[in-house]
Formats: sequence, C-alpha cells, structure tokens
Amino acid sequence: MRHNKKFNHLGRTASHRASMLANMAISLIMHKRITTTVAKAKALKKYVEPLITKAKEDSTNSRRVVFSYLQNKEAIKELFSTVSEKVGDRPGGYTRIIKLGTRQGDAAQICFIELVDFDPEMAKTETKKKATRRSRKATKAEAPAQEAPKAEEAAAEAPAAEEAPKAE
Repeated sequence: MRHNKKFNHLGRTASHRASMLANMAISLIMHKRITTTVAKAKALKKYVEPLITKAKEDSTNSRRVVFSYLQNKEAIKELFSTVSEKVGDRPGGYTRIIKLGTRQGDAAQICFIELVDFDPEMAKTETKKKATRRSRKATKAEAPAQEAPKAEEAAAEAPAAEEAPKAE
C-alpha cells in the first residue's frame, strides 16, 4: 500500500532535493519566470508558495524563517520588497505553470513556472484579431452580392427622383 506517499522525491536524496528546490526558488524570485520540467515545477510550487505567504508579513521572525529555507540575502530582499507588494492582496496561487511540450533530448515534459502578478502579457486585455486573408474566389463572390443591394437602392431612389420633377 502507498498511504501518505504523495510527496515526489524527484530521484534525489533529501539534502540534494532541498538544495535544488532552494536554488530554484531563488531563481524564480529573482527572475520571476524559469523553465524547468513539469515534475520539478510542481514540487517547486509546493515549496515556494508558503514562503511567499510568509513574506506578506514583514517581520524579523518571518524574514528569519524564509532565510532558513533560501539562504540568499538578495532573494530575501526581493521577496519581501517587490514580490510581497504585488501579492499582498492575493489569497494564494502566486505561481502559474505553463506547459511548453517535450524536451528534444529525453522527451521530458517542459514548462514555465512564473509568478502570476509579474507577467505583463497575461494581464493585457485581448485585442481584436485581424481579419485573415481570404482567397480571391471568396472576394469575387462577395463583391457582386454587395453590389446588388446598392443597385436596388439606386433603382428605388431613381423613380422617386423622377416623380418629383413631374409634380413641379
């Protein structure tokens, strides 16, 4: 039975896994987006989101707790200043995983993991798409159809114009 075996070990020892996740968390905080495998990204998400939640409260204790995980002063400064300001009102879900496909060498699933509030492309509203180019046949078929109503309108206006001079 595999009760309580939900944790992904990523094929590493505990110390190697801890240092790898810490390094990846530092890179994510400093660069706001990193490319990695899907399995590592999911493990990193579980690792870094509690740290971001802890960084919302800027106290000495919370800085010490986060520093015990990351061991990088620049990353701590970035996390407690820039990142915590952006995610201050968000109740959770600070990261986003976007799958990219497979890696050429070993066919591993590759993805982006990024901080949600730092991606300007996702925050933009969708712009109106350009009309695609149509074939010439379609434009020729539409052109006579559009000209026909114009001809009918002109024909309807012509008798009305002819009647007006007769009245005078």
